[in-house]
Amino acid sequence: MGDASFWEILVSTIFILLYTITIIGLIVVIIAENRNPLKTIPWVIVLLLAPGVGLLFYFFFGQDNRKQRIISRKTYKRIIKQPRTGKIPHDVCSVPDHYKGLTKLLNRSRTSPLLYGSAIRVFTNGKDKFQALFDDIRRAKQHVHIQYYIFNDDEIGTQLKELLIQKVHEGVEVRVLYDDVGSWKAKNRFFREMEKEGIEVYAFLKVVFPVLTSKVNYRNHRKVVVIDGKIGYMGGMNVADRYVKGVSWGVWRDLHFRIEGKGVQCLQTAFLLDWYVASKQLIMDKRYFPKAEVFSNNIMQVITSGPVGPWRVLTQAEIYLITNARKYVYIQTPYFLPTEGLSQALQVAARSGVDVRIMIPQRSDTRMAHLATRSFLAEMIRAGIKIFFYQAGFLHSKLIVSDDDVACIGSANMDFRSLEHNFEINAFVYQRDFAIGMRKIFMHDIEQCMLITPSIWLKRPLSKRFSESFMRLFSPLL
Repeated sequence: MGDASFWEILVSTIFILLYTITIIGLIVVIIAENRNPLKTIPWVIVLLLAPGVGLLFYFFFGQDNRKQRIISRKTYKRIIKQPRTGKIPHDVCSVPDHYKGLTKLLNRSRTSPLLYGSAIRVFTNGKDKFQALFDDIRRAKQHVHIQYYIFNDDEIGTQLKELLIQKVHEGVEVRVLYDDVGSWKAKNRFFREMEKEGIEVYAFLKVVFPVLTSKVNYRNHRKVVVIDGKIGYMGGMNVADRYVKGVSWGVWRDLHFRIEGKGVQCLQTAFLLDWYVASKQLIMDKRYFPKAEVFSNNIMQVITSGPVGPWRVLTQAEIYLITNARKYVYIQTPYFLPTEGLSQALQVAARSGVDVRIMIPQRSDTRMAHLATRSFLAEMIRAGIKIFFYQAGFLHSKLIVSDDDVACIGSANMDFRSLEHNFEINAFVYQRDFAIGMRKIFMHDIEQCMLITPSIWLKRPLSKRFSESFMRLFSPLL
């Protein structure tokens, strides 16, 4: 008995010692990585207060992959060389002087050229978007490339699957890329049926043990469709019934865009880069990049962002857009968890006389993110920013529009996850008519909103304010 007790104590002591060394080592690594303190502190707190859970969560969600490359520089350059800007006529729409620095920032950071002459059709609901998408797919002659963060096997997902199978039988190439975590509700049989019928299907950064710790936190949040290299779709809508039928408490308000012209070439490039990452198939044929027509006088830049590389390009671009606004900045986002830089940019703009308005949903589909979102509002209101709660349902729209000069549209929310962890795709459109159209949509949605005044916000129960402040500690991890 004495020997048994001795060995039990020895084993327990060694285990506790190794466990303690591991936790302390991780804390040292996190600190040494020179991360933003807003992201470092939550991890240190979790590891100290709940080391077991913290250790597990760190390996799943905490590793910093900024220095990793998921695609070689050579392959990246071969794919992105396809689009050509063409000459922009001098007598048409031009980029406002105070946003020319933004165009340089995007081009230097992500090789995002100025694209002239694209046509953009706007959808504010899923019914219209999917009707137009299905019609365009039915007319496809050569290829259909589809990429979604969420691809559900519900009614709308099944309709899309059957249409894609029909096109394959007609001789059209069909490639489907879905995010393995975002599409977790869809049964594997759903995607196997596509493959069986001849559709090429791949999951982006598939989560399979034991390599899941390096992938589960970095998801592909892009929504891109390219048809025959001539028509493209991008925006905030995934493939699920709720985008058409809404939620139990109302409509699903979103923004999605149909593009023709040069902008489609950048959507194609983004898809083929992600396709290579998932399938290791390098697609370079010029037939996927047909000559683009000129449909309008707008200028746009399509920017992809992600957790790899040294720069947070989308964050920098949004800060630039906000700080260079002269009259107004209107924002729609389902989750508002701004980085410190964005938070300061918004407050500085408002305090300098710019009309800053932020619209978020009154009710959300994610309770923890919603609580953390509300914790940021008091400081915004004190700075003079007008906060609106959308009450007609769930607001999933992602939009920044400024001064009737520029609009930022795409898949990224204004939160840590979109700006630092997810692979996203956004477009900056420099055209007065388009920006005015986006402003009108924002102002129409305000009719379904409640303005949050300081007196309303200060009357909240202390328990609510505390729960919101507590969740804010973990906002960089949500």
